[in-house]
Amino acid sequence: MIAADTPSTWIIYNRLVREHGLFPCIIEEAVERRILIRNRIRKLGLFAVLGQIAFVALIRPILRYQASRRIRELCHQFDLEAGQPLTPAIRYVESANSNEAISLLRAADPRIVIVNGTRILKPDVLSSVKAPFINTHQGITPRYRGAHGAYWALHENDRDHCGVTVHFVDEGIDTGNIIGQATIDPQPADSFVTYPFLQTAAALPILRNAIAALRSGKIETSATSGPSAVWYHPTIWEYIRARLRGVR
Repeated sequence: MIAADTPSTWIIYNRLVREHGLFPCIIEEAVERRILIRNRIRKLGLFAVLGQIAFVALIRPILRYQASRRIRELCHQFDLEAGQPLTPAIRYVESANSNEAISLLRAADPRIVIVNGTRILKPDVLSSVKAPFINTHQGITPRYRGAHGAYWALHENDRDHCGVTVHFVDEGIDTGNIIGQATIDPQPADSFVTYPFLQTAAALPILRNAIAALRSGKIETSATSGPSAVWYHPTIWEYIRARLRGVR
């Protein structure tokens, strides 16, 4: 597994260890904030990025505080283990695209590589081992590529596409062939910070079936088609406007 240090990563890793035994996990460090901000400004402009920073700094901490009980409920309901396990099988690298990450992948000689929450993987990484790379994406592709797909589906009044996708990884942003998708049904108690727990819970059966199918050599996929867009963090004013419509 190659992933970011997030609750969804540990939920997936803990479940797979429970089902398949201990296996190597490579965790990349977060991109430096100044680099991330600089890159976002280039893509989205200064005004939008300032709004995103305000959302992350002012709104998200409140949502996390309010959601603590709901998150515990979801973890109990779906048997999700969101804590990082203590094991030497977990290794940290600066970047998933680093030479160190490639060396660790080659040393592991995996049959399947599970990806979760990393930066876009470069061709050198994807070709470093013969194993297929499978990503758990928190959104329905290709309509909600990028980040926070469930939130944006609700924001766009598109509940039929509020869900999760498991797909093969290619060189694009969540553009690989689709292995499986599932929708979620957020409740009034859910919000921006709890949607990922619902999505990860919905992804686990798809991921389990995908691993079994790959092992048997009978995996079936479908190409992405239809409307396509990449989404990012909401700005503070986008969130407030949507919150007034009931989108949390």
